[in-house]
Amino acid sequence: MTKKIVVTGIGTSNPLGGTAPESWEALLAGESGTSTIEADWVAQYDIPVHFAAQAKVRPETVLERQEFKRLDPSAQFALISAREAWADAGITDIDPVRLGVEYSTGIGGLWTLLDAWDTLREKGPRRVLPMTVPMLMPNAAAAAVSMNFDARAFARTDVSACASSTEAIANAYDHLQSGLADVILAGGTESCIHPMTLASFASMQALSKRNDDPATASRPYDVDRDGFVMGEGAATIVMETEEHALARGAKIYAEIAGGGVTSDSYHITAPDPEGRGAARAVYAALAQAGATVDDVTHINAHATSTPVGDIAEYKALLAVFGDRVHDIPVSATKGAHGHLLGGTGALETIFTILAVQNRLAPPTINIANLDPAIPLKVGAAVPLGDGPQLAISNSFGFGGHNAVVAVRSYN
Repeated sequence: MTKKIVVTGIGTSNPLGGTAPESWEALLAGESGTSTIEADWVAQYDIPVHFAAQAKVRPETVLERQEFKRLDPSAQFALISAREAWADAGITDIDPVRLGVEYSTGIGGLWTLLDAWDTLREKGPRRVLPMTVPMLMPNAAAAAVSMNFDARAFARTDVSACASSTEAIANAYDHLQSGLADVILAGGTESCIHPMTLASFASMQALSKRNDDPATASRPYDVDRDGFVMGEGAATIVMETEEHALARGAKIYAEIAGGGVTSDSYHITAPDPEGRGAARAVYAALAQAGATVDDVTHINAHATSTPVGDIAEYKALLAVFGDRVHDIPVSATKGAHGHLLGGTGALETIFTILAVQNRLAPPTINIANLDPAIPLKVGAAVPLGDGPQLAISNSFGFGGHNAVVAVRSYN
């Protein structure tokens, strides 16, 4: 028997805001979270890209000093967003062995790793911190969240580049269906606005180079798009079976109706130009949701603002929905918050949840000239109507990873 899986708590810290309500408000207002990087290392290393979507609220202003010192920035953001989501869910009593964590990252503790390498080279091995490995390991965020909430069912880590946190949510759906837990904290995090990653992404021509106008650099579907904007932060949702949520009188935002995960097996960085793997992921998510393509009323697109990525996703959507895709309201929210890599799917899932709950597709900013090769219904905020809503949120990552979740309105 298929269980209904619902969302009862949301939390995030990202370039638009330090909480989920603040972020949603900023998104609807058309704000941009991208700004110039003021760090000395930009000039020191002659980094060609001088801007990024930096978190609006710094972790050191939220966390206790001791926990801040013992966590990489990626885990710091994860813990902050998870605490908000948990408080929002209002769970006060749960058997620890029925509580799980499904958390993701694309890269992990990059700052810890590279800072330790600098320390080793400059000061020698005795000065390398003993907590270096526990802080840099990719599962550090999942571990920190699980220990904070005494989650003993499992603490899993999904690492599939920019599809990571959408895959984590899809996996959490499966694990709740199979009875491995009653409640799961699911999400993703990333914090790698670092000279090495910026230099690498810039070298492969993946980043926008609009140093003179950072706020408009991420421009999904625009004819003049020239690359993505690096972002940072984390997002977490509390997922539980409807039976468990109703038994405790929880408020319910929406239903996670299904997920789909596929692989392109095409290229290490480029997507399949025809979007075939992405299309299969959409079909898989809808099949698990017991839905058809005609049921979809909103799409939160991956839409990174890269020349090849945006067109490949459009071809995937066209293959799935046919000409009807041109009438479905699409939101490409990376225009506002940049690309959080392993954390981006969870953040966009939160925005999809709020879109179906509020019957409002959020706006896509920075489209000055819509690419005629991608004639989607994108741009201004669009009311979705009063009836039942079914939305999909897409994420695709290096290595050919594709993940899609389907979100259904609950009331």
